[in-house]
Amino acid sequence: MLSRRRFLALTVPAGALVACGRPPGSTLERARADGAIRIGISGEHPYSYADTDGRVTGAQPEVARVVLERIGVPGLDAVQVPFNELVPRLREGQFDLVAAGMAVTPDRCREVAFTRPDFVAFPAFLVPEGNPRRIRTFRDFARSRARLAVLAGAIEIDYARAAGVRDDQLEIVASQSELFRSVADERVAAGVLTRISLVDVLRRNPGSGLAVTDAVDPVAGGRRVVPGAAFAVRTGEADLLAAFDRELAAMQASGEWLRITEPFGFTEENLPPPDLTTEALCRP
Repeated sequence: MLSRRRFLALTVPAGALVACGRPPGSTLERARADGAIRIGISGEHPYSYADTDGRVTGAQPEVARVVLERIGVPGLDAVQVPFNELVPRLREGQFDLVAAGMAVTPDRCREVAFTRPDFVAFPAFLVPEGNPRRIRTFRDFARSRARLAVLAGAIEIDYARAAGVRDDQLEIVASQSELFRSVADERVAAGVLTRISLVDVLRRNPGSGLAVTDAVDPVAGGRRVVPGAAFAVRTGEADLLAAFDRELAAMQASGEWLRITEPFGFTEENLPPPDLTTEALCRP
């Protein structure tokens, strides 16, 4: 049985768990029998990370912890991997649920299944104080011809390309902390992540000489994109999705979701609009 609070620093060869096969039954059935489930996190504050005591926390693990307990899975362990490896390692079976603030996109929907939207978070830019280049939108950056730090596998790469930012302007980084250092060390003109993430990294690095711009409305295909994020499971886990969605919807409606996520910088503005659906986010 998995321990209930432990952070697992696992190194598993690609495909190893798939090659060994999985026990019979659905993921939800096995997790209920084991009393625990393994989740994938990326180490990005405030979405999903391990604290100094090794406890898995962040807005999404804390929401998942409550949901899972209510559907009969009281234990939660986590495996931390780079953000761009979350989807392939979920598919390989190294964990059963991604709880990392992952945006729902048509490309990802072809590889995994998503719960109902968990939250909405718009991007922003991390810039030197005073924003000397006056960067406020992705199109501003495209016109500037300056370099922009982006997290490997993150949706902000697509937003930048859709606005005309060239690939040779993009500095692909592996982590939130590397993105911060790239801007602080002046290797790039700016970095981009969700505003929630950037505000958190500034809070943890006082006196950095950096600032976060206002949130940006991303555009793709000539239309405004609503950046909705959700939890992810392997395709075909219908019972887990249905049970998870039921409890997540109840938490969002009752105000409990906001109570859990507020300490991580979330507000009512991050609640998904009532008409925002996973189906719509998955649609090309």
